[in-house]
Amino acid sequence: MSMSERLYSAVMRRDLEAEQALPGDAGRHVAGNGMRLVLSSALQSSGDQIVKPSTVLPWLLHALGAPAALIGLLVPIRESGSMLPQAFLTPLVVRVRRRTWVLVLGSVVQAVSVAAMALVAAVGSGTTAGVAIVGALAVFSLGRCLTSIASKDVQGRTVPKGERGQINGLGTMAAGIVAITLGLALRIFAGENLSATQLAWLLALGAAFWVATAAVQAGIREPVEDGPTTGDDTDSPVGVLRLLRDDREFRSFVTTRSFLLVSALSPPFVVTLAATAGSSTLAGLGGFVIASGVASLIGGRIFGRAADRSSRVLMAATGAVASLVVLVLVALVSVPGFDGASTWGTVVLVTGYFLLTLLHTGVRVGRKTYVVDMAEGDLRTAYVAVSNTAMGVILLIVGGISSVLALAGVTWALLFLAGLGLLGAVWGWRLPEVSRGR
Repeated sequence: MSMSERLYSAVMRRDLEAEQALPGDAGRHVAGNGMRLVLSSALQSSGDQIVKPSTVLPWLLHALGAPAALIGLLVPIRESGSMLPQAFLTPLVVRVRRRTWVLVLGSVVQAVSVAAMALVAAVGSGTTAGVAIVGALAVFSLGRCLTSIASKDVQGRTVPKGERGQINGLGTMAAGIVAITLGLALRIFAGENLSATQLAWLLALGAAFWVATAAVQAGIREPVEDGPTTGDDTDSPVGVLRLLRDDREFRSFVTTRSFLLVSALSPPFVVTLAATAGSSTLAGLGGFVIASGVASLIGGRIFGRAADRSSRVLMAATGAVASLVVLVLVALVSVPGFDGASTWGTVVLVTGYFLLTLLHTGVRVGRKTYVVDMAEGDLRTAYVAVSNTAMGVILLIVGGISSVLALAGVTWALLFLAGLGLLGAVWGWRLPEVSRGR
C-alpha cells in the first residue's frame, strides 16, 4: 500500500464501492488525487490569507501612500471579479477535456498577479502603485474565476460521493491551521505596523504558495470524459444562463445560497458593533485571522463528514443557527447598560463573532459539496459557473441593502441578514437530497 493510500485511509471514511464506480481508472487514483486536492486547497488558502482584500491589501495601500478611495475597490474587485464572469467563461472551459489544466492555469495567473503586487510593494509608491495593485488584483480575480469553475469539476471526476465533503472539510482544516500560524506570526513579529517592504516579502511568499499549488494540481490524474453531458446548454453564455430559468432544482439551490449570506455578511457588522459598544478586543489583523483560523480548524472536520451525510441538512441547520446567533447577539447588545468594554460584553461579542465564523464554515462546506453532488459532467461545470455569477450580483444587492440599513443602526442590518438566514434554512430543508447519506 502506498503512502498516499495509508494517509488517505487514515483521515477519511472511504466508500470503496463508490470509488470503483468512478469513470475510467479514476478509482485506482482516488487516494493520490484526494491528498493532492487537500494539499492544493491548503496552499491556496495560505496564499488567500496573505492577499486578503479586507485586511492585508488595505494596509499595503496605506503603507504605499495610495489614495484611500482605492481601498474601497479592493473587496468588490476581488469578490465580483472572481464570480461575475464565470457564466461567460464556461463555454470556453467546457471545450477543454482535461479540466485540471484549467485549474493549473488559474493558479499560475494568481501566482503571477501576486508576484506583480510584491514587486510594486517593493519599488512603488503613491497613486501609481495603488492603481497597479488594484489592476493586479483584477487579474488575480480572473485567475480565481478559472480555478473556481474547474475545481468542482475536477473534484467530481476524481472523488466519489460520500468523500467530497470530507475533502472540503480537510482543506478547510488545513486553512485554519495556516490562518492561526499566520495570525500568530503577524502579532508576534510584526505587530500592527507592517511596512511596505515587509508586506512585499509576505506577498512574495504568497506567490510561492500559488506556484506550489499549480505544481500539486498538475499531478492530479483526471479521467477524461467522452463528451459533453448537457446537450447545448454550455455552448454559449446565453445557454448557460438559461439553466437558472429552466432548471427548477438548480434555481432552488441558488435561492437557498442567496438567503444563507447571513453567515458571510454578519461578522463585519459584529466587528462594527463591538467598536460602537466600546470593545477594542477584536481590533488587530492577527486577532481576526486567528479567530477565523480556529473556526475553520474546528469546523472543517465536523462539517466535512456532515456534508457527506446530507449537505442539504448541513446548509439548512448551520444557516438557521447562524440566524439565531445574530438574533441573540442583537438582543444582548440591546439590553440597557450593556458595556462592550466589560468582561461580560467582550465575551458576548467575541463569542458571537467566533460562532458566526464557525457556522459560515458549515454553510460553505455544505453548499460546495451540494453543487458537486447534484450533477455530473459539463452540467456540474455550468451549475458552478451560473450559481457563482448569480451570487456575484446578489452579493452586491444584499450587501448594498445591508449597508444602507446599517446607516440607521448596525442592529437593523443584522436583523435583516438574520431574516434572510431563516428563509434560507427553510428553503434549504426543502431541497432534494443529493448526498450519499451514509
